[in-house]
Amino acid sequence: MMINGSVFEFQLLGLDDVTKEQRFVLFFLTLLSYVVILFVNLTLIVTIVVEEKLHQPMYIFLCNLCTNSLYGTAAFYPKFLFDFFSKSPTISYSGCLLQAFVIYSYVATDFSVLVLMAYDRYLAICRPLDYHSVMTKKRIAVLVFLSRLVPLFCLSVPLIMTSTLELCDNHIQKLYCENWSVVKLSCSSITNNNIVGFIVIFFYLSHNLFIVCSYVKVIKSALKSKEGRTKFTQTCVPHLLCLLNVTCAMMFDLMYARYGSASGLQSVKNFMAIQFLLVPPILNPIIYGLKLTQVRNSVFRLCRRQKKDLS
Repeated sequence: MMINGSVFEFQLLGLDDVTKEQRFVLFFLTLLSYVVILFVNLTLIVTIVVEEKLHQPMYIFLCNLCTNSLYGTAAFYPKFLFDFFSKSPTISYSGCLLQAFVIYSYVATDFSVLVLMAYDRYLAICRPLDYHSVMTKKRIAVLVFLSRLVPLFCLSVPLIMTSTLELCDNHIQKLYCENWSVVKLSCSSITNNNIVGFIVIFFYLSHNLFIVCSYVKVIKSALKSKEGRTKFTQTCVPHLLCLLNVTCAMMFDLMYARYGSASGLQSVKNFMAIQFLLVPPILNPIIYGLKLTQVRNSVFRLCRRQKKDLS
């Protein structure tokens, strides 16, 4: 809806080419995916909270990663499931900006938490004698707080800039709202928005450089002893898999949103747009749950305890 050039709501056109039968199937697949996301992340969160043995920096950061997945996916899945029952899905202007803010602050927080996990592994393997003096409870709390605060600040800047634009259209060719889709609807120049957007993107991609540099030192140190190699295999390998998972999924969406062909199949564009809201939230807790021995054993022990209580 547009009144005097001002947009009050957006139309989401990602499902326009989907038939009723396809919507029915996709609804249940989406619902199943969301249930799996809730289950695997909540299982890991509850396990880490309940098991005192897991009250260590690495697992606290992992718990923060899972909590962040619940935060980010909550901005997409409930609304998306509701849209399957609407012939012409819409979202309010303020709701659109809020959804974009939550989804992308979720991704930025993922990168921040992965940096903290890399720093933790660097200290544990390269500087084991200093580990407990550096990773104190107070410092962990501060790091976790900053890993959430900094992304919120960084993502608020481009969204505030977007909110000042005068828009000439209200049609978004996606399943959900994201900043660039709204910016492209502007009647005026978007150069400043583009520059700020790239600064934020490069800032968070530079996190990967920090992680790679820390892991070069970690690998050098780990190769010196059998214990170091075991620590690396159990804790660092899943971390690197999660980093690769999040980075690839996010880069696909960002680059396709800006430079992807407008004439491509809508189903392909839809998948590329939501994969970072589907793949990392499911795979991250599974990768850690299977790879980290303490987490895996704690999950099984908790399940056995619950089964015994029920019987």
